[in-house]
Amino acid sequence: MTADPGSTTADPAGVVDEAVRARPTTALRPYVAWYSGYRQRGIAPAVHRGLPSPYLTFIVTLDEPLVVAGHPDPAQPPDRYDTLLGGLHTAPALITHDGRQSGVQVAVHPLAARALFGVPAGELAGIDLSAGDVLGPVGERLQHALRSAADWPERFAALDGALLRAARPSGRVPAEVLWAWQALRRSGGALSVAELARETGWSARHLQERFRREIGLTPKAAARVIRFDRARHLLAGPLPPPRLAELAVRCGYFDQAHLAREFRSLAGCAPTAWLAAEGPETAKFRNVQGGAGPAAPEWEQ
Repeated sequence: MTADPGSTTADPAGVVDEAVRARPTTALRPYVAWYSGYRQRGIAPAVHRGLPSPYLTFIVTLDEPLVVAGHPDPAQPPDRYDTLLGGLHTAPALITHDGRQSGVQVAVHPLAARALFGVPAGELAGIDLSAGDVLGPVGERLQHALRSAADWPERFAALDGALLRAARPSGRVPAEVLWAWQALRRSGGALSVAELARETGWSARHLQERFRREIGLTPKAAARVIRFDRARHLLAGPLPPPRLAELAVRCGYFDQAHLAREFRSLAGCAPTAWLAAEGPETAKFRNVQGGAGPAAPEWEQ
């Protein structure tokens, strides 16, 4: 496991603001991109948009439950979670807190869902579940281990051990789907369904069906999420944000208007509104895809 020391702040008024990111142990890197630990106390209550990304969201809370006020599927009612597992989605989740939040988020490669959770990512698409519904008592034991740990390195080590014990490598992911997903990631979402189908030797219809079953999105929807994820990370990166017209060209959009439409569809607001509310200057939320870190390496078999 390698860790970024992140940031930790506290003051006499009792405000705590901790954020630490770490890579998992080497044996887990085919399955997990990173861990993000966060603990905040005494900050202003806030609402955060959990944005679409190319990773499944697995969260284990520490001191208080995660409150989801709105799910990507609006038919799913608001709820509170001690542990949460969410599939890929094309609409934001709305997360709230009352000035306190803490936990660890695990960014899981979608093609690792069978190995870690025993189900393809397609069965998790667009929904949020208590992780116990999938992991059973393993989820509760994992939360206890994280709550008992003395510091972030110990928490991340506990995650390493639990996920290594849970991992059951599966040969059921078709090689064609693996190739198509990796090709989409490498291209930044620029390849068409026809191009992917031609390279796999499958028909476009068969590729879309098998891809959706394993990933949770069609290739076209996955390409939208990949482009969007790259654009929002560049927008909220450590450098001064690029002009939107430049960002659109860099990320493969037709023009600035196309970028703005996609942002409103996938984030629920305009790029400038999202940046003002949740960009690096504010950093109101540490969890649920809130970090502006770089994209992680591809899933590899």
